[in-house]
Amino acid sequence: MNNTPRLRSAYPVTPRKNERGGSNVDTSGGSASTDQPVVPLEILDAPSQRFYVSAIYIAITAWRLYDYYRLVSDQTDSLWLFMKWVSIDGVFLYGLPTLKVPWLEWSSTTMTVIFLLHACLNAILMFRIPVHLSFLLEAARNLTGIQIPLEAWLIALTKVLYDRELAVSERRVKPASILRNASLILGKQIIHILPEGSAVLNPDLLPFCIDSAKSSVDLPLRINQTMPILIELLRIDLDTNQNETITISKKEIKRLKRQAESEHGKKDPSSPQTLKVSVKHTGLYRLQKLVDESNLEVQRRMSDTLVVRCPSASVKSVSQNKCLSQLSNFFLQVDATPPFKIKYSRIINREDQSNVYLTIHPETLDSPLAKQRTSGALVKLDSAQRADVSWARNQHIEIPINETLGVSGGWRYAIDEVHDACGNFVNYTRALDSLSRIDPRLEQTFIVRDPPKIALAGYNLEKPLKVAKGKSATLPIQFASIGSDDTGSDQYHISYSYTPETQVSTPGDNALVHVDKITMNKRGSGPRISEPGLYTLNSVSTDYCSGDVLEPSSCMLLNPPEPDLTIASEIIPDKCAGHSIGLLLDLDLLGTPPFQISYNIQRHGGSLESKVVKVDHMRTQLELKPTEAGHYTYEFVDMNDAVYTMRSLRDKNLKFEQDVRPPASARFTEKNPNRFSCIQEPVSFGIFLYGEEPWTLEYEIVHGKKRQRHKIEGIDSHLYTLYTENLKEGGKHLLSLASVTDKSGCKVFLEQEARIEVRNHRPEAAFRQIQSKRSIQALEGKEISLPIRLTGDAPWKITYNYYKAQDSTPSTHSAQLKYQNDEIRVKLPGIYEIRDIHDKTCPGSVDAAANRFSVSWLPRPSIQIAESSNVELIDHKLVKSAVCEGDQDAMELSLIGSPPFNIRYKVHVKPDRGTAAVSRRKDTAGLNAASVRMETSVAGLYEYEFCELDDQLYEYDKRKFKPLSVEQRVNNRPTASFVTPGKTHSFCFCKEEEAGDEVIPIKLVGAPPFSLEIGIRRHATAKPEIVNVPHIGTRDYNFHIPHRLLSLGKHGVSIRKVQDANGCQRVTEFDGPVVHVEVVDVPSISTNEATTDYCVGERISYTLSGTPPFNVFYTFDGAERKATVPTTNFRRLAEKPGAFTIKGVSDKASTDACKARVSITKTIHELPSVRISKGRTAEVDIHEGGEAEILFEFGGTPPFHFTYTRSTNAVKGKKSVVLETKNEVSHEHALMIKASEEGTYEVVAIRDRFCGFTSQRSEVRSKQQLLTFK
Repeated sequence: MNNTPRLRSAYPVTPRKNERGGSNVDTSGGSASTDQPVVPLEILDAPSQRFYVSAIYIAITAWRLYDYYRLVSDQTDSLWLFMKWVSIDGVFLYGLPTLKVPWLEWSSTTMTVIFLLHACLNAILMFRIPVHLSFLLEAARNLTGIQIPLEAWLIALTKVLYDRELAVSERRVKPASILRNASLILGKQIIHILPEGSAVLNPDLLPFCIDSAKSSVDLPLRINQTMPILIELLRIDLDTNQNETITISKKEIKRLKRQAESEHGKKDPSSPQTLKVSVKHTGLYRLQKLVDESNLEVQRRMSDTLVVRCPSASVKSVSQNKCLSQLSNFFLQVDATPPFKIKYSRIINREDQSNVYLTIHPETLDSPLAKQRTSGALVKLDSAQRADVSWARNQHIEIPINETLGVSGGWRYAIDEVHDACGNFVNYTRALDSLSRIDPRLEQTFIVRDPPKIALAGYNLEKPLKVAKGKSATLPIQFASIGSDDTGSDQYHISYSYTPETQVSTPGDNALVHVDKITMNKRGSGPRISEPGLYTLNSVSTDYCSGDVLEPSSCMLLNPPEPDLTIASEIIPDKCAGHSIGLLLDLDLLGTPPFQISYNIQRHGGSLESKVVKVDHMRTQLELKPTEAGHYTYEFVDMNDAVYTMRSLRDKNLKFEQDVRPPASARFTEKNPNRFSCIQEPVSFGIFLYGEEPWTLEYEIVHGKKRQRHKIEGIDSHLYTLYTENLKEGGKHLLSLASVTDKSGCKVFLEQEARIEVRNHRPEAAFRQIQSKRSIQALEGKEISLPIRLTGDAPWKITYNYYKAQDSTPSTHSAQLKYQNDEIRVKLPGIYEIRDIHDKTCPGSVDAAANRFSVSWLPRPSIQIAESSNVELIDHKLVKSAVCEGDQDAMELSLIGSPPFNIRYKVHVKPDRGTAAVSRRKDTAGLNAASVRMETSVAGLYEYEFCELDDQLYEYDKRKFKPLSVEQRVNNRPTASFVTPGKTHSFCFCKEEEAGDEVIPIKLVGAPPFSLEIGIRRHATAKPEIVNVPHIGTRDYNFHIPHRLLSLGKHGVSIRKVQDANGCQRVTEFDGPVVHVEVVDVPSISTNEATTDYCVGERISYTLSGTPPFNVFYTFDGAERKATVPTTNFRRLAEKPGAFTIKGVSDKASTDACKARVSITKTIHELPSVRISKGRTAEVDIHEGGEAEILFEFGGTPPFHFTYTRSTNAVKGKKSVVLETKNEVSHEHALMIKASEEGTYEVVAIRDRFCGFTSQRSEVRSKQQLLTFK
């Protein structure tokens, strides 16, 4: 076993004697000394030596604690005890290594550290220095100092281990055995009261109501151990407040009892029974009187029962047809006793169902039903004034329900439940389940319809509707959006206007406009129109909703001219021989292209050949070059255009005959020379000319039935730009190159044509409305679509101004739009104004009445400091008024936005001592106000930075939220301490000297000036003398003790309170710094109390003056005794009654001649005693109203003042409770009182002429008044 391997961390092996060599061998690895101990191990082994050293150390520690206990209790000299124990610790600790005890041979450094720790402990104990410990809280959070009451703990420990005092008989006794003498108060009396009858109306507080279906209710009346012969109920009418007494006779009571027995069976007469009293009227009912068979009133418990009208609810119906986004705008009608609750359900399109609970409390209502009910009574009855129960009447209240109907389809609101303030309720869902049909008074239904939208299909201002003269066409109305609620039979009321063709170009309001209205459904066709002119859709509506007219909303109806043909012929010669080789026909057409022309070719002697030529233009050339020679006849028969069909040409005799026997030219530079032009603007074309200059060019412009011929001479360039005149009429124009002549004079016919589409109207732009207004509120930063209405040809380019404010300088923006009903997307609040518009080809105009749209943001959440928070702006910083360390303070915040709010803030702490720290906190506010508790636990500068805030609408955005910072200064509480704590200041007392002050230096920490409250307590005197020192301007102050406050003996001077200029104060009434002042004189003794009468268990104390130790000579019970007192405090415990007389006192410096001879006599009185029922526990049973006698017997000196209690009788498993406490006085040694209430009677305190005793305390003091009597 000895050779077993050992861990390095194990204790070293105790050095032992070597069995072979007889020398000591170190087996510990080097931790113990190799030298022999002073006490050989053969005599005393190592563990025993260590045990004795530990025992000596424990004995020294016990001695040290005993001296500390004497220091606290007897106020001995602290410095002498400190030096004593430093010396003892030095001898013990530095002498221990010389003994060479194994394991206790520490190095000199270790011993010095241990010695210094013992010296610190001695200073803490002997000078009574408070000990502070700091420990880490909340994972490296702020360090918090906690003062450990080491002194109180040590005193309590010493008293637990050894609690004995010197008594007047000069022997040590336990004070507790004297003070806790249970034999002084003996006995108690228990009184039982036999049970009596009782009655209560509606014990379970059930609700009752009456309506047309239930004309009466049965009120439960519970009786217990009684047989009533008369019952009176008080009824207060709810409408008139009149009182009515309802009397129930004996005969009726018997019927009610039989009814109760038949329902519940016969029971034990002593068990409770419930009678059902039927009432038919509303009111407040109270059990006013109940008389039993002995003609005595039975005890009744106050309980009011309300019988009210049953609650009811209905819907105040409105029209069920609504439009999308309209408000529901109907009322729920409730008849009930307020405050009441109503529950209704909402179903949308038979799918989305939700329940809503409403609590209605009228503003002027003050009802006890809305408060917490602490008793059964609802009203107080006063004979001088009637009780007001108007709050219990039924009230008719209409509750508006205004919700936005945001979904089209079927909406249904239905009442489910209604509850009144008494607890009565009606569930309509159960009633509806039992019925086959739904009561229409309980529901409101809506059919929510989409607003109609119409536009013209296929035609607009640029694409007119062309109709032949005398014919008609259908106005092409298209329903752009039809809701799912439309069954196809809904009627749409459409208004449209007609402007004659001759008035279309008339400016302003001078144009003649005809307005017409039609009614149609979506399956029908539009109106038939035939008159040429402008047709415009004005409005659309149904029987329930008004709608929108979308673009295109206008179109032109035109009656084009009938087609016509003129022909000019020319022979085509052979260039070589000059013979005719064909016929060149110039066809000039009128009408609406394209044209179809039918003609016949007849060769003499040949067959007839019919041909058709398609002409897409207003002019063409037809070159007829027969392949065979002969005489040819050409006849044009009929023609068609895009509008007219089968126009015969035979009446024009367009017939040409020929016997079938180059030149200058011109063309357009562009392959497709067609143009789009705006009205009142010219058009240009590029022309390339062939031949020799100069040229003469002829061209024609054809519009409708008008043909204008123009001639340009002297053209000297091959490339020429042709400019037309301003085109004043809208529609299609045709520019045709007619002929060209060059230098040779030969005129050549041309077939070049270009179409010009002239716009009838300029494009227009205007903002559309959103919910009947041109303004919108939205969340900040959210992209908003501004609806805009456009006319013209896509795409459009609009330019608009943005005004950040009403009078600010605008910024200009542009947008490209593709649709007639398009949107502009914006992200900034302000006013948007359309400035101009340009479509694919033309600039346009802006509707001045609808050119502006206002955009605003819903307000973001913000935070402000409430005015009540005492915050000022100092040097551009918000500073809250300073507070003192540890005071309670809060800051009220005002929140702007939509609750609830989430507040996140930082608390920057710069403590006066320690390192700065930052903590993050979060709070939630359900209203627009919040309160933040200020940190005041540690002095320093605090900055509260509210860095984040969000509400129901907005999340936190650091770019939008401006942090708010508030500073507050937490001032240190001032401190005051003695420069020499624990020092005893001594001086001699001279009766002839009336003046002379003792100076005690005090150090102050804080902001001057200071004020001090200093207590000067004479030894063994509970109440100190208070000295107030105001206006101390420095931090070092010499306190002069007024001589009048000192007397012979020891005094304790303590700092009770200190206050500085910041208004902060520190109260140290119980644990403040203390110094001692000793007033010495020639050996003398003085009593600490003025009284000469003491009680057993009290301490008789005297103050000695002189040089300790003292010898005190006294007599007790005729025996002379001598006591040696090492201190200036002589105190003895009054162990038993008798006469205690001080005869003399001497001190260390006294001689027999100087010994003070005195005669101070104190009388010790026995503690009073009391016995109830001869000191035994007696039980007495009485009936209700009966009385029992209680005998009190006293011991002591009259008069006797005593206190006794009545408590509940003890029940197994349940603690007794004190019901009442009474004080009585007896001038005799016995007293008899009578009691009629149930309970346990026992005395808890007694006091005679001199002394007092209480069973509820562990200490008796004669000067403390135990009982108070009036």
